[in-house]
Amino acid sequence: MSVYNPNDADFAFTIGIEEEYQIVDPETRELRSYITQILEPGRTILREQIKPEMHQSIVEVGTRPCRTISEARAEITRLRGAIAGLAARHNLRIVAAGTHPFSSWMQQEITPDERYHMVVGEMQEAALQLLIFGMHCHVGMPNNEVAIELMNVARYICPHLLALSTSSPFWMGRNTGFKSYRSVIFSTFPRTGIPPTFHSASEFERYVQLLVNTGCIDNGKKIWWDLRPHPFFGTLEFRVCDIATKVEECLALAATMQALIVKFYTMFEENTTFRVYRRALINENKWRAQRWGLDGKLIDFGKRKEVEAKALVHEIVELVDDVVDMLGSRKEVEYLLTIVDQGTSADRQLRVFAETNDLKAVVDNLMVETMEGVPVLTFDTESRAQEAHS
Repeated sequence: MSVYNPNDADFAFTIGIEEEYQIVDPETRELRSYITQILEPGRTILREQIKPEMHQSIVEVGTRPCRTISEARAEITRLRGAIAGLAARHNLRIVAAGTHPFSSWMQQEITPDERYHMVVGEMQEAALQLLIFGMHCHVGMPNNEVAIELMNVARYICPHLLALSTSSPFWMGRNTGFKSYRSVIFSTFPRTGIPPTFHSASEFERYVQLLVNTGCIDNGKKIWWDLRPHPFFGTLEFRVCDIATKVEECLALAATMQALIVKFYTMFEENTTFRVYRRALINENKWRAQRWGLDGKLIDFGKRKEVEAKALVHEIVELVDDVVDMLGSRKEVEYLLTIVDQGTSADRQLRVFAETNDLKAVVDNLMVETMEGVPVLTFDTESRAQEAHS
């Protein structure tokens, strides 16, 4: 059982978290195209852990590979605090939400980088509208064959994870009626959504190579499915989630993804597994998740009936009960039940708007929740130099 124990040398199922933050002016509450000014000092402090995105009002961070959720907690808290500190030097704030409640994509500046201009050249307004913010979680894989087997099974759970992460009910100043409008916007890109199944790693590799050979993509990173084998990291990457507003929500989702993968792998080892469902069926649940979040029903295709999404979250927690103590993530996984009780970020945003009729108040609350439990880090010239040479 050492392969399942984070303390053992051959533990494969590490986790890494990527988050995309909004850069916001606390006076106007609008997005600010400011990544260029943050990036240079940010790279001195965070090195490769900070990256630009296509729009200059987005800043992306990524943790190092972590064996345990406690390591991930330290990493993501440090990164949020560091980015908040860098933004504060310019009197700016960061927000973690899948969309900005009212800023327009038409007013955003594109990061001056050739690859982003190439994407805009190919995707046109679909790319320009991509003013969305996600959370990606990488789970380390023992090998490529295992990655494909686990992807085939874990696709089923993607709508459930989306429902738990919803944080994008508003778009361009309008209540969209969706809990995850980010998912709707991203669906305009090719090679997105629930992945198909593959019989083997070699079949998947042939698929990628065909796309490369025919000029569809230049590498596997342009396959943007909700769950994909990462082409360079040796991980299975969950990409389905809106960015979680609170750190506790982020960690709950990441811990659950790691626990689900370990659980599915143990089932493979015991010659038991979940049934692999067709993409068309899983897409029915994804539609429900992005529309209603936890307030809707998802389909249990094994039982062939609708089930309250909130009840299914309890089932997920029960499913991984026998692996969370070994992984050290019981507290974080059980936080899913707090999300069920208190609602997601989307639910809270809608409540604030119902009480105030003011989208600026929604942004104000998001700024507070984003930094809940996160100390803002401050940097001077000396500390930057120490960070750079530590």
